[in-house]
Amino acid sequence: MDPTQGEAAAEWLNRASRDDIARCLREYGEERFARRIAARITERRAVKPIQGTGELATLVAGAVPRTGAKIHPATRTFQALRIQINDELGRIERVLEEDREAPAVEAPAAPTIGFGSFGDFLVAVAQAGMPGGRVDQRLLPIQAGPTGMSSGVPADGGFLVRRDWSTQLLARATEQAQLLPRTRQVPIGEGFDGIELPFLDETSRATGSRWGGVRVYRRGEADTVTATKPKVGKIDLQLEDLMGLAYVTNRLLRDGTALSAVLEPAFASEFAFQADDEIFRGDGVGKMLGILNSNALVTVSKESGQAANTVVAANIAKMYARMPARLIGGSAWFVNQEVLPQLFTMTLSNQPIYMPGGTIANAPYGLLYGRPVVPIEQASALSSVGDITFANLGEYLTITKGGIEAAESMHVRFIYAEMAFRWIYRINGQPLWKSALTPYKGSASQSPFIVLEAR
Repeated sequence: MDPTQGEAAAEWLNRASRDDIARCLREYGEERFARRIAARITERRAVKPIQGTGELATLVAGAVPRTGAKIHPATRTFQALRIQINDELGRIERVLEEDREAPAVEAPAAPTIGFGSFGDFLVAVAQAGMPGGRVDQRLLPIQAGPTGMSSGVPADGGFLVRRDWSTQLLARATEQAQLLPRTRQVPIGEGFDGIELPFLDETSRATGSRWGGVRVYRRGEADTVTATKPKVGKIDLQLEDLMGLAYVTNRLLRDGTALSAVLEPAFASEFAFQADDEIFRGDGVGKMLGILNSNALVTVSKESGQAANTVVAANIAKMYARMPARLIGGSAWFVNQEVLPQLFTMTLSNQPIYMPGGTIANAPYGLLYGRPVVPIEQASALSSVGDITFANLGEYLTITKGGIEAAESMHVRFIYAEMAFRWIYRINGQPLWKSALTPYKGSASQSPFIVLEAR
């Protein structure tokens, strides 16, 4: 804390209301447990005033659950108090309004706490990229290194979003995504740009075709057997860039807290939507190959005379029967919400076969033949292929690399007094199955990806 700027943090903590303390921690520190910490502080000060940073750190650590994070639980609290007591947002605003031609001044030594919020980080990045701007020393350890044509210039190479914010942004995207978290995810290491993954090229379970051609025999005395071996294929999947771009007005740029509140949820949501959309229907050209375009997709025929805009019990039974038995446990139904009324009225021998969420089906999802029913935006409209899909996404491979890289430029929208921010997330994916599988007995092919014919 800056002892020369306003009242001391301890004085403010010992006089502020519980609501004011919670607001400070939530808005300036983005602390999820703001109300719990504020309650603990007001309870303690009712017994005796809070006097030191060590006492406060211990108090906060006891108020929040242990998460295994490498930073101290009180980091966000101290960051919020620093901004509150030192009027840092006001100081940022005054700095951004200074003459852009002013000579650069060496930034102060890096504080021990570092950035307290994603918005605070973005303001520092923007300030560093302005002519004559000051490079906050806290940015230097996380500056992106050279990549190809790029050098160490911040406006060219950008700064990597600090790992905990990168994780937070990805975590929010993953929380909002419905398909991505269910896929088989493989992180790509440093120095690599993709993955070569061997797989068993098995298209039939008939004798002589299992495991791509492996056979075992009963051998009579002095007889020989035919040598066999599995047929192995290779998946070659390269990373592709998923990019987000935002233009931020100078007015919004002055408020790191508001900037974080606007950009973080918006881009987390859009990354989640785009990833799910590609997993579902991507064409594989510079993006993920979706299950609707997979060679392994099985399409169940509609019933004879089935009316348009309907899904009937026989459709569901036949789709369920095309999922390999070993994969049923991890499968789910992915539907357009227009399909739900069809499910609510569906019966078999006068018994409902769909159990809505919130009942014995276990909220939030209903159950259809014992498997979750998940409404998704990406599903096709009712009566189109893809309006209801039965899939096990554990048989879909996604690869990612590192966190989300952020870069900025004031030149792209200079005449509009706007700063351009760019985020890049390296991700790609495709089904692990190359084709549907012919069963050992029977002729109906099986697959982890099943849809219903258009009606």
